[in-house]
Amino acid sequence: METQYFNAVKQPEAGTKLGGGVIRSGGLVAFPTETVYGLGANGLDGEAVNKIFEAKGRPNDNPLILHIAKKSDLKDLWKSVPERARLLMDEFWPGPLTMVYLKSSRVPEEVTGGLDTVAVRMPDNRTALALIRAAGVPIAAPSANLSGKPSPTTAEHVKADMNGKIDVIIDGGPCNIGVESTVVSLMGGTVTILRPGGITREMLEAVIGPVNLSPAVLAPLKQGEAAASPGMKYKHYAPDAQVIVGTGSLPDMAAKLIAEYDRREAEGLTCIIFATEETRCFYRGKRYVIIGERKNPLTLCESLFAQFRAQEGKADVILCEALPETDMGLAYMNRLLRSAGFKTI
Repeated sequence: METQYFNAVKQPEAGTKLGGGVIRSGGLVAFPTETVYGLGANGLDGEAVNKIFEAKGRPNDNPLILHIAKKSDLKDLWKSVPERARLLMDEFWPGPLTMVYLKSSRVPEEVTGGLDTVAVRMPDNRTALALIRAAGVPIAAPSANLSGKPSPTTAEHVKADMNGKIDVIIDGGPCNIGVESTVVSLMGGTVTILRPGGITREMLEAVIGPVNLSPAVLAPLKQGEAAASPGMKYKHYAPDAQVIVGTGSLPDMAAKLIAEYDRREAEGLTCIIFATEETRCFYRGKRYVIIGERKNPLTLCESLFAQFRAQEGKADVILCEALPETDMGLAYMNRLLRSAGFKTI
């Protein structure tokens, strides 16, 4: 298959118009959002959705998110729209918030992994919204990468994984959040975070009151437990290198990472430390890269996946610092722990 490429700046209408036709005809289109690049298919066509799983090598029991361009589209995808959903979408849509509720009969089981619920969001990206409108259907889309690998935050990342496997790539430039959307379940009369992202727990609670946190956000699912959201069941976001997370106070954490660095290097492995502006002083004489600021976890989220990809073929082990699990630090730690397979020191 030859993958067609469009620049959303130079060809803003051509890419979305053609991409919309490709979606309607059952093909696959990679497109930018404010979070990461998505790999989209007609969300009402089970056969088209199956092509996503084939292209990514993604297990079919891992549910997808439906992307819509109008809030009113939600009523066709859910059995009903609870009042708490209306409050959240009025505050955060368009934006990086996905909500999970009982699906309507229009939604094929290929989208939901066999669950009776479906995840829906309205992205805050001009190109993504234009593509959805051009398609005229909800677009089912996970991240546009090979399953388990770091999510793509640029079109070049998408090309590296998907060129020749999908119909169209629309380049909208770098994503400005860098981690996938927050996913919340509205089941059971409560709001529960299944996957943290750009809408933080604190932001949600300011609108809706107390919000629960699924135990699977920072730990593996229990044996046999079903994944209610993307990003819960399998090891995700992992580069080729082994990722290890250091915990503890800053000096203690840095000492652990340096000791692990020295031990692995003595074994003949190449190591790099993902440091922050506040901790660079600890790692003099070691290979390290500054990936952001601890005081501003969004900067770490923005660069984590890109930095993982930048180290492909250059490092055997990537040593990373843990952050406090608050605000955007929760989203960062969710991605980091899953990329490490929950290996910490």
